[in-house]
This record gives sequence, structure tokens and C-alpha cells, in this order.
Amino acid sequence: MIGLWGGMEPLVDIVLEDARWEAFGLEALAERAALAALEELGFGAEGFSFCVMGCDDARILELNGDFRGKAKPTNVLSWPSEERGAEVAGDVPDAPEPGEADDPESLGDIAISYDTCAAEAVAAGKPLEDHVTHLVVHGLLHLLGYDHVRDADGDLMEATEVRILARLGLSDPYSD
Repeated sequence: MIGLWGGMEPLVDIVLEDARWEAFGLEALAERAALAALEELGFGAEGFSFCVMGCDDARILELNGDFRGKAKPTNVLSWPSEERGAEVAGDVPDAPEPGEADDPESLGDIAISYDTCAAEAVAAGKPLEDHVTHLVVHGLLHLLGYDHVRDADGDLMEATEVRILARLGLSDPYSD
């Protein structure tokens, strides 16, 4: 697979467990969202990779139960390849070091559920593409060490998401 920047390894590896994601164009959307996020944070896309699994509610329910002990589906889950969170609440997380072009640093994995995303988009009256873009950015920020457990970290993560989405021409999802 070739990334958007030429013959190097792709930024986003895609695993599709639900065919609706293929018809939706998850791969191109995830690459675009990831490039915008990494650029906004001052990283180049070269030297990094992560995996996005497009699934359905049944699969994400299983994952949410196994990894978070929650017996319900969710929109997006993230598994960072290593802990990058800031020690001090509200500080920017530790930046990952890029790998080589032919051996990029894996940031981790994201799973995203078509069913929950589609239902949330309808309920919010927004295009599914916009909502999924937001959730890919949100998941990627988790891979980069951003979190929302502590209030100050949540404020930083939310502001970062808003800037990245603005870079993509999308409105603030928290002001709707």
C-alpha cells in the first residue's frame, strides 16, 4: 500500500471488518484527518503509522467489554503503542520519535463502529463524514498521549481537536 505522499509506508493501515466502511471511504478520510492532525501538532507524516479498524457495534461491544469492562458499544476505541501522556495535567504529551521511512513508528490502533457513528451523526444532524473525521482525530490524539480523564487534559485535548478540525474546514463539534 502506498501512502498519500508517494512510495513510503502508509500513514494509516486499514482493517475493514464491515463493508459499509469500504463504501464510505474510511481509508482516505482517515489519511486526510491524520495528516491534518500531525501537521497541526508540528509533526510530519513521514515516520509514523497507525491502524484503524472499521467495524460494527457487535465487534466494538466485544472490544469495549474486553478492554474497558463496559458492556455497551461505543463510537471509537484507541490503544496507544506506548504511554505518552503528560505527567502534569494540562501539559502537552511527550512527542513520539518518528521511525524510518521504511519502518515507521507505530502509534497504536483505533477501532471505530459504523453503527454508533452513524446513529450519533443522525442524532446530531451532521454529516457522517464530519463526525467520523472528528472521531479519527480524537482517536489519534489518544494514540499521541492526549486524554480527557483530568479536566485540564480534557481542555487541552478538546482545544487541539477543534484546531485540527478547523484546519479541515469542519466546525467545532463541542459548540453544536
